[in-house]
Amino acid sequence: MSRDALPLSCPAGTVIFRAGEDCPGFVRLTRGTIRVTLTAPNGREVVLYRVEPGDVCLQTFACLTDGRSYSAEGVAEADVEGEVIPHAVFRRRMAEDAAFREEVMAAVARRFADYEKLVEDVALTGFDARLARALLRLARGGEGIETTHEALAAETASGRAFVSRRLAEFARLGLIRPGRGRIRILDRAALERVADDDR
Repeated sequence: MSRDALPLSCPAGTVIFRAGEDCPGFVRLTRGTIRVTLTAPNGREVVLYRVEPGDVCLQTFACLTDGRSYSAEGVAEADVEGEVIPHAVFRRRMAEDAAFREEVMAAVARRFADYEKLVEDVALTGFDARLARALLRLARGGEGIETTHEALAAETASGRAFVSRRLAEFARLGLIRPGRGRIRILDRAALERVADDDR
């Protein structure tokens, strides 16, 4: 752990930050994942990105550099361990520590690339491809996915009913087998072909 940093340790499901809260400092993970989501006034939710070890949370970065409050929510998707670098220490290290500054800015650049991909997917990619990509991403190389139709709607920036209809079509085509809170990938190669189709 860095000098002057505070330890961070919490189980999966813990809310790390909420919209409207002030940022306590710069979060650096050594283990786990934080899912960052934005919720509209009508309750519709979209997953912006996930923070893993080596990543930077743009919400946190914006809060620290621009003095704003959080506008999204961060939840530990898996057990989290790491550190929180207090605001004043973060600003000092950004000014004085070239290696730290380069590490942070490189992570910010990678995160902006993720944002560009999200915008491209939502604006320019057909829904079936977005849904297939989400299923493959959540499967993490395996065949089983523990998720709900509502969670997939957040992953794909869409509505739950539409997700349900398209999952039923994927099942009819033999790509997946849906179950209660779980989806099994039956034909990964075919699902990858759908994911690669940008129409």
